[in-house]
Amino acid sequence: MTYTSPWMNPELDGFRDAVRRFVAAEITPHQDAWRKQQHVDRALWRKAGELGILLADIPDAYGGSDGSFAHQSIVFEELAYAGDTAFGIHVHAIVAHYLLNQGTEEQKQKYLPKLASGEMVAAIAMSEPGAGSDLKGIRTTAIRDGDGYLLNGSKIFISNGYLADLILVVAKTEPQAGAKGVSLLLLETRDCAGFKVGRILEKLGQKGQDTCELFFDNVRVPLQNVLGGVEGRGFAQLMNELPYERTILGVSGVASIERALQLTVEHARERRAFGQALLDMQNTRFVLAEIKTEATVARTFVDRCIVDMVEDRMDTVLASMAKYWISDLQCSVVDRCLQLFGGYGYMLEYPIAQMYADARVQRIYGGANEIMKEIIARSL
Repeated sequence: MTYTSPWMNPELDGFRDAVRRFVAAEITPHQDAWRKQQHVDRALWRKAGELGILLADIPDAYGGSDGSFAHQSIVFEELAYAGDTAFGIHVHAIVAHYLLNQGTEEQKQKYLPKLASGEMVAAIAMSEPGAGSDLKGIRTTAIRDGDGYLLNGSKIFISNGYLADLILVVAKTEPQAGAKGVSLLLLETRDCAGFKVGRILEKLGQKGQDTCELFFDNVRVPLQNVLGGVEGRGFAQLMNELPYERTILGVSGVASIERALQLTVEHARERRAFGQALLDMQNTRFVLAEIKTEATVARTFVDRCIVDMVEDRMDTVLASMAKYWISDLQCSVVDRCLQLFGGYGYMLEYPIAQMYADARVQRIYGGANEIMKEIIARSL
């Protein structure tokens, strides 16, 4: 039985084909080089912008491709099917949605076209050395000073941090006001006095993705660069936009699960042990039968999430379910698949080994899975 996602149609089939060809030509051949240099080439952003895949679900009035979340999901899926974790388009798209949904008209007109073309690369700076999933614990401050703010502090684990031209910084504009004192600031990094990018961090996986520490020493940010134009709304803005990020993680996770299953079935057909194909052994068949079932359940669930996103009815609880359950399942599936590769599965030249290393962080970023369970529990 061949399953087709209910949100797919002929137009999206054509879009998927174009994205797949782009990934095969512009991303797959360079993955090893990007892992070694720890970031993609900046030219990739421009090329992706020319194809219209950077902001596929942003209105054309702001330079986007005027598609839906279904279009953006195809981009994320095709990157996962190709085994790519270097191209930080996910974070880029997340920042674009903060601008689209929370920004002023002036901010949208100024930044979204540049993000869509690849002229600017975006990052979001939330995590700090002492504050990860607990956003209320951030210490970075942005104190009013004349016609702007003085931004001081540091951030860590920032995806796209090395190449970013526009960073959405989570900071306290009123340090004593708790969550009500948090604001999101739009920081342009080019020739920015007091702004410093630290080293690209050595990670367990996703080595081609530039993940950095950022430092702010009396960095001046104009008043008009508060997202939405009003101080103190940052925490609410974060809560409104995090479901988009968490649904993306679910979409990418399911595609990775499907890829792991496909790679393992192909290996089990070809690999022989004790005089027979690995796939003919009952244990192998049972393990793959379990994974096939789990992959199908995950696919139907994430398809429901994609439809909800397209129809603008996705909620925080469902997005948290998708993020936690699919990322847990992704790690479990890849682990069981790797086992069937035997010693070869431990060799990084085999894609399944790279997938094992790349998958682990899915349960951490976007909000640790323990936080997702707390959000879900509050709905009971």
